[in-house]
Amino acid sequence: MKKLITGIFLLGFVLNVISQTTTYPFIQYDKNKITYYKDSSNMLGFFTKMNELRDGKRKSVNVVHIGGSHIQAGIFTENIHDKLQALGNFEGGGMYAFPFKLGKTNSPHSFKTYSNGTWKRCRCITKEKCTPLGVSGIAVVTNDSANYFALKIQPNAHLKNFTKIKVYHNFNNSFHFSYHRGLPAAYKKYDMPKEGYTMYVFDVAQDSVCFDLLRKDTLQKDFALYGFSLENEKPGYYYATMGVNGASTESFLNCEDFAKQLKTLSPDLVIFSLGVNDVHGPNFNAKVYMAHYDSLISKVREASPNCAILFTTISDNYIRKKTPNKKSMLGDDAIYELAEKRGLAVWDLFEIMGGYKSMTKWYKAKLAARDKVHFAPKGYRILSDMMFEALMKSYDANNPIKK
Repeated sequence: MKKLITGIFLLGFVLNVISQTTTYPFIQYDKNKITYYKDSSNMLGFFTKMNELRDGKRKSVNVVHIGGSHIQAGIFTENIHDKLQALGNFEGGGMYAFPFKLGKTNSPHSFKTYSNGTWKRCRCITKEKCTPLGVSGIAVVTNDSANYFALKIQPNAHLKNFTKIKVYHNFNNSFHFSYHRGLPAAYKKYDMPKEGYTMYVFDVAQDSVCFDLLRKDTLQKDFALYGFSLENEKPGYYYATMGVNGASTESFLNCEDFAKQLKTLSPDLVIFSLGVNDVHGPNFNAKVYMAHYDSLISKVREASPNCAILFTTISDNYIRKKTPNKKSMLGDDAIYELAEKRGLAVWDLFEIMGGYKSMTKWYKAKLAARDKVHFAPKGYRILSDMMFEALMKSYDANNPIKK
């Protein structure tokens, strides 16, 4: 009974904090919920793992969030991660960090990456696909004879330090990278070629890391870097943000090692936020879109058969700032149809926003960008607040403790 009272009190506190924020007449607050179809046992399993983390019976609960530019920006996902960590004042868990700056594209603000070398960006977007890719949907490659690459967690990050880092790379025998010898940390190194990463385990928690990269010969061109998994031995939520500007459902199907790398993250919940780039295509077909998503679900099931899967519907958006995009509704109908077919969960972002043409209202309220496709930082925070609220409502309503 004490645990139940604690859970209700925590939920009440969360909802009270959210209710103190400014409300907007065009946002459909009453529709902020998660809809389930058929078997919801996987999501109930996720809630059970949340309880186990809270009660000290497990070290981490792992979330992987896959999407396009809404997700790459990091504002949406970092806000949710912060709120999950706050549920138990957790300091551990971890996060996935891709070195976007090396690929000359926008990066989340929770970490910074550095290098003195020249790198080329390879994305799952057809015109930029230049190397096999994994679940992050993006890589940076270099052929420099010698350089370094480094990462530093920023003070605003939800994860303050890490005791373990997994460096995902292509195991090209023509290149060798090693922990920078000028740094004093004691560590152990493990090469895991089948899993696709090299792991460093540190004796003392670190907030930054630097690796020296050396080309030994020219037999094989290009060292490919797919990202870093930063993990802390303290308990907490692990959140992997896998966002790629311009990515569609088909884009992630082009990632040869999607399931292989996803498996190494041991996801307990996978969230899909794809579709805006699909419906902006000139030849959008709802059945093809659903088939692509269905194939992605199969890849997730291959990597983690029992993890929970949550769809977010396509946000309202405009074409070239002026034309409201009716195809979003077709895409959302396909998401619901697939969710019913597969027994998955849906958070209806489109309806919560206010439905068709609501993006104009978000823009006038300074919650969306001028392109009427992306949101302003405040808009992303409002939406992530609401998604977290919907998740917590569902958690409270289906908490196994009550049964």
